[in-house]
Amino acid sequence: MNKQGLREFKKEATAHALAEAAFQLTLERGIDGFVVDDVVQTAGYSRRTFANYYSCKEEAIAMSAVPYHGTEEFIDLVNRLPENTSPLELVHHLTKMQLAGDVIHKMRRLVELSKKHPTLEPYTLSVIYGLQTKAQNLLDDLFREQYATGFIHFLVGAAYAAIHPLLDGSAHVRLPGQPVDEMPDAISFDEYIDTAFGYLRNGFQI
Repeated sequence: MNKQGLREFKKEATAHALAEAAFQLTLERGIDGFVVDDVVQTAGYSRRTFANYYSCKEEAIAMSAVPYHGTEEFIDLVNRLPENTSPLELVHHLTKMQLAGDVIHKMRRLVELSKKHPTLEPYTLSVIYGLQTKAQNLLDDLFREQYATGFIHFLVGAAYAAIHPLLDGSAHVRLPGQPVDEMPDAISFDEYIDTAFGYLRNGFQI
């Protein structure tokens, strides 16, 4: 790793550590139960360092849900897929990658918290929009010569609209890692995503 790459890695790691500390404090004390000084003390950084990354604790809390994926992981995903992979199939794989692990759980918790704490809502929406933007930029780079920009934008918009019912809990879906006996009649996260993309693939023909 060159010096520039190492600096970027350290910056991302610092931002992630601060955000994770803010999120854990939220779970332990509630949003109103701690201040920025508690975040930096928990993460082991200075208040000045915090200010270099976040404007307030709400922003840090929301950013804890951003997938900790480097560019290399997205490149690896693209390289592992067949050359004739369609934009829809790429978004399908990318969505699962972005929401893997505890990311979907954190995002749902953020949406729940945002309903009680309006100051958190704009930062939560920004994180969700950031996932969509990242996917859109990736597809633009890969398919701009084959597809019109409008096609990519509509495709990504439709695909990521399917995520919102997962986040607000309106979809009866069992999230990754959630025991079956907690929601025995719910479909799994993978089934939900695969079904959503099936509708897109078939033009919503049942």
